[in-house]
Amino acid sequence: MTRKSESRVRAGAYASVGAALLLAACLGVEAAQAQAIMRTPTISVPSRTPTINPSVAARVSPGVAARAVGVARGPGPITTIPRISARLGPTPVLPYARYSPNLYPACNRDADGECLARPNAGGGGSGKVAKKSVGKGRGNATPVAANVRAFANEFVAEIDGALSPTEADELARRHGLTRVASENFPLIGATFGLFRITDGRPSETVRREFAADGSVRSVQPNFRYVLQDQKASVPAEGDPAQYALAKLRLPQAHTLAHGANVTVAVIDSGIDARHPELAHSVADNFDALGSAEGPHVHGTGIAGVIVAHARLMGSAPEARIIAIRAFGGSAGAAESSSYIILRSLNYAAEHGAQIVNMSFAGPKDAVIERAIAATAARGLVLIAAAGNAGAKSPPLYPAANPNVIAVSATDQQDKLFSASNRGNYIALAAPGVDIFLPAPDGKYQMTSGTSFSAAYVSGVAALLLERNSALKPEALRMTLAKTARDLGSPGRDDLFGDGEADAFAAVMAVPADGATPVAAAPGTTKREDAERRREEPGIRAIEQPSLSSTDDKGTISQVDRPATR
Repeated sequence: MTRKSESRVRAGAYASVGAALLLAACLGVEAAQAQAIMRTPTISVPSRTPTINPSVAARVSPGVAARAVGVARGPGPITTIPRISARLGPTPVLPYARYSPNLYPACNRDADGECLARPNAGGGGSGKVAKKSVGKGRGNATPVAANVRAFANEFVAEIDGALSPTEADELARRHGLTRVASENFPLIGATFGLFRITDGRPSETVRREFAADGSVRSVQPNFRYVLQDQKASVPAEGDPAQYALAKLRLPQAHTLAHGANVTVAVIDSGIDARHPELAHSVADNFDALGSAEGPHVHGTGIAGVIVAHARLMGSAPEARIIAIRAFGGSAGAAESSSYIILRSLNYAAEHGAQIVNMSFAGPKDAVIERAIAATAARGLVLIAAAGNAGAKSPPLYPAANPNVIAVSATDQQDKLFSASNRGNYIALAAPGVDIFLPAPDGKYQMTSGTSFSAAYVSGVAALLLERNSALKPEALRMTLAKTARDLGSPGRDDLFGDGEADAFAAVMAVPADGATPVAAAPGTTKREDAERRREEPGIRAIEQPSLSSTDDKGTISQVDRPATR
């Protein structure tokens, strides 16, 4: 072979080897890409902690300081806690409260999510929870069976206000009763007492005899009320990023209002006012129980829904809270009664509350109906949990009272919470499933229930009142209804009422103090009936409704109310 031929062969070999190396390199790159796709990617997720305006001053009003009242108080004076910076970087896993109890009598559920009555059911809430759900909601409910509706051998009675304590005690002794407590309630202009049977006679016999006494105006059972939450879930269930913020469009609403200078009375269990999420937000405390219990997981969570402002964001982070302890219990359960709820409403009305949050439920109660009517007549906005007793439950109170805004619960997929009550008294819906909230001792919890849905709406109401302090309760209610995001069947229905609250649309629809009305916020998806759609543009100005407006789908007419109304 010549030298030239050898050079050609060698060149060809080099070319072949180069091609082979190039092919191998290509195959190697492709194999590396495929392997990378199969691996779990590392994604940098920015902090989802909302930002609060750090320039807002502390919210404890000197004019709403602790007041001297003739009852035992709850927690002592609140220690001032330095305001935590609202702008946080990525945060570690938050400590969970793992002791959250069921705060109402335990029950079994049927296939429809109905709470089945249990003989001899008490208020301890120690039973296990059935795992039924719509979306992610877990099933447990509030039975209202006759044996748990009222406290045994106790009566609430209106008595002659001219009687001295000694004379009231003598009145009780004449009928085999003990006067547990009595006081005058300016809210309703009457004196009521709590009496207990001490001689073992049948309660109905005692009630009839007592009611016939000339010093007694009325007598009724001391009804039982229970908080409306569910057993806390494990930390893996739910999204700590607070999906409710986006559902309610709260970040957008907070560009216009934060609930500043608005006072919300929270009638609930004890609140941990020292929790960083609630720092400087509790302006007043009242213990209607006269108890020595510490803060409770339910009340702390409810307050967090409204005013959280550290790692979490409440619906009205600059609002003031009047913490009214009305629910308590020695075994983890928390319950209340007609007499205690009456004391709580009286305190809220007498001490400057503009909104009253009632995340509890019970039977229809003449004394509480009277107190609610008087509270509404003073211009307070009343908001309550619809109840967690399921699809077949009768209306629960105070939510079913026509003066109260009843709120049902939805989950992250906008499905109705399985345990949520239904009925034509439902006004609105709001997130209430797997809600991430503060708990006592600086901890956090994941919990569900219409309790928290009601609290979100209470916060939204505070935004509207900051926006326009002259807004009347019925006008506020109608604004929430007209701007709600329709869910379920078009228009009002028994599951979601007028739809899920839209904080941004509602705030935009309310003229600021001294300003003219602005157009409804774009993006609202509230469906109107076909005739209204033909007559009006898609985005329209919403004027402040009058109390007599009855020509609009958003108006809550007597036709929409239960027959008992």
